[in-house]
Amino acid sequence: MLEVTGLFKRFGGFTAVNDVSFAVGEGEILGLIGPNGSGKSTIFNMLSGTLAPNAGSIRFEGREIAGRPPHRIINQGIGRTLQIPRPFRRLSPFDNVMLAGYFGQGRHSRARAAEAAERALALVGLPSDRAAPVTGLGAAGLKKLELAKARATGPRLLLADESLGGLDETEMDQAAAMLQHIRRELGITIIWVEHIMGVLMRVVDRVMVLDHGEKIAEGLPAEVAADPRVIQVYLGTGWHGSSSRGARALSG
Repeated sequence: MLEVTGLFKRFGGFTAVNDVSFAVGEGEILGLIGPNGSGKSTIFNMLSGTLAPNAGSIRFEGREIAGRPPHRIINQGIGRTLQIPRPFRRLSPFDNVMLAGYFGQGRHSRARAAEAAERALALVGLPSDRAAPVTGLGAAGLKKLELAKARATGPRLLLADESLGGLDETEMDQAAAMLQHIRRELGITIIWVEHIMGVLMRVVDRVMVLDHGEKIAEGLPAEVAADPRVIQVYLGTGWHGSSSRGARALSG
């Protein structure tokens, strides 16, 4: 579904993403992990059109999308949640989701956008009361709203950016189960950036690890968690335990 080849992004003299290549199959959940500053958000920004790469190719369902503007990319079927929710505070949750559906699906009718909002809110367990204020939503509610907005755009590929941040353990499990449901029941392919590795490792099919803008590992969760390079990045050069102990530490 998605094929990324030789992706570069520089900011002045700083290289944020350095020759990264990967592919995502239809119906897959790929976990994208790495320390702060490793290039995860920069890659998401290039996939969603917020940033244009300096070099490289991004092909979605066989079509080149590198450098295309965000509204064109979302209309082609790539939706995204934001790490820090940014709802329109003066609109209700319903209107936030309806607006995302209206523009995300290429400005179809208001009725169609309203139907998409109803379905998306039901999916994440938020009420569709058009008078309810966004200010009444807590951290978990705002994360659900982000997911509902992305779902309403009708994506075939979802970029989920730190869906567990700010949630307690029960809410994390619910959010992870929701992503699994979206893949299983709706057939949506997912790339998931997350810092809570113990939960991510239980959900994803494969994991890709970035460090200082470069891909250092890719494979099955158990294989990646036992990779000495990954253990060193996360646990430090002072780690002297075995690979199996390191894998257990990373997987939570």
